[in-house]
Amino acid sequence: MINAIIHADQDGYTVECLVAAVVTQGSTFDEAVRNLNEALALHLEGEDLRALGLSEPLRVRLTFEASFSLIR
Repeated sequence: MINAIIHADQDGYTVECLVAAVVTQGSTFDEAVRNLNEALALHLEGEDLRALGLSEPLRVRLTFEASFSLIR
């Protein structure tokens, strides 16, 4: 399983993988997730997934990170 963090920013959403050198973004949450799928496919193309501790179908755990200002 690949872990990734997705968070909202001024331009939409940014996704960063924690175990693969993949960072992508999208203007919507769904677009960011689609872009992550494409970026991971390109990054892992030709790799032996078993040697990396991964299997098909590839599973990704997304954690949504948000920042909040405390109202006082």
